[in-house]
Amino acid sequence: MIARMFLRAGALSLALLLASRLLGVVRESAQAAAFGSGGLADVAVLVLTLPDWLASVVASGALAYVLLPAWGGQPPQQVAALQRRVATWALVLGIVLALLLALARDAVLAALGAGIPSHLRGIAAGGLVWSAVAIPAALLAALWATRLQHERDFVGMYGANLVVNGLLVATILVAGAHAGAPVTVLGIGLVIAMAGRLRWLGRRLPAVPSGAAARIDWPTLPVWAWAWLSAGLPLALPFVARSVASQAGEGALAVFSYAWKLVELPLILAIQLVASLAFPAITRALGEGGTDGAPVRRAFALAWTLACAAAAGLLLAGPALARLLFGWGRMTPEALEQVARWGMAGAWGLLPQALTAVALTVLATRRRMAPAVVGYGLALLAVLGASAAGWNDGLRLMHLLNACQALVAAVCLLAIGPECRRWLPWETLVWGGAGLTLAAGVAALLGHGLPSPGWAAQLAAGAVGAALVLLLAAWRSGDVREALRR
Repeated sequence: MIARMFLRAGALSLALLLASRLLGVVRESAQAAAFGSGGLADVAVLVLTLPDWLASVVASGALAYVLLPAWGGQPPQQVAALQRRVATWALVLGIVLALLLALARDAVLAALGAGIPSHLRGIAAGGLVWSAVAIPAALLAALWATRLQHERDFVGMYGANLVVNGLLVATILVAGAHAGAPVTVLGIGLVIAMAGRLRWLGRRLPAVPSGAAARIDWPTLPVWAWAWLSAGLPLALPFVARSVASQAGEGALAVFSYAWKLVELPLILAIQLVASLAFPAITRALGEGGTDGAPVRRAFALAWTLACAAAAGLLLAGPALARLLFGWGRMTPEALEQVARWGMAGAWGLLPQALTAVALTVLATRRRMAPAVVGYGLALLAVLGASAAGWNDGLRLMHLLNACQALVAAVCLLAIGPECRRWLPWETLVWGGAGLTLAAGVAALLGHGLPSPGWAAQLAAGAVGAALVLLLAAWRSGDVREALRR
């Protein structure tokens, strides 16, 4: 389903997807410039990200998993009727979550932003009230975006991301210049951005058809539960790690968020996109008991190669990328160095996530998502265990996330069964890993500082390193060449 979305979207929609993700990076850059890496930056990150994160964990992925199959082949009246019913429950859930967050804001702040200094905690608690106000709109936006996905209105879907991020960038710039009450400005801007996104989505929704709908087939509770766990646990993992990192002190939450952005962009735009595009071919090959593993093998090969290339580029150009994206305004050199080191450590986690992304498409085709849920559940317990043990250093948490992602990948690959050994492109794994190892060695020799005169050359080295890893894998692996041709 997700893959069909990308395949039918066309160049314009893919360009909008890229633009929305890049505007998300601009939003983080504006945040770093406006607030730096201190306690106020922690507050800004928490207030602005909490509503959409809650909506993503609680609703976005689960809605796609449940509603898209339920809507498939249904008449417009039936689709609209189910949408209205889900919208009612989404608003009720949103109001309940908003009330709970507003009432328990001090406890939530202690759990999610422990490093925020005491003199900012009252301001931060007030900011969480604004986050609470935005939650119902975030949940309703998730539902409406799912409906546009069903209607194949990809311009509407990705345009909504541009609207909300554009308004938030403007909000951050205004708040950064407002010395009196920046968090209040952020809160008001957040609500305006959520309302603007809803207006955009509402104007793109199809007209409500006339005529009565037949009886609504409401998806069962187990279907919702498995969808929620499958979609929510992967999103919870880095968020919980960020909250644990905040225990280390003021600014740690913001720095971890910036560092994770360095890892997240190639993960979404390359690795997960490959898995999505491969979904239809894998479904055709493995559906109805099929055993043709060629599409799976090609998807593994391309995702792994792109992961190695992205990791090589980040290892070689991490300090320069941190400076380019976040080295503005109030960011200090010490904070930039932390962003670079933590992001470079997280780059190694791209490799297991590449294998997981493809393995999940196979498990989804075979309707065997339970092992993935177990794997992510164990990973989440490991991060919570680190919190209980006081292991809150950001660099260590990045390494722990890498180990957790490796655990999830191993669980998912084992769940595929004995065919996995035949479907894994061993030659590509070796040559892609060799290219990355070479790039890591060069990066270690060059050092991990932030040299002022050489950042442009460092960016060029990262681009060349990534390109060489791609070329090496394509030269030595027929699976990569075949995947690129397709």
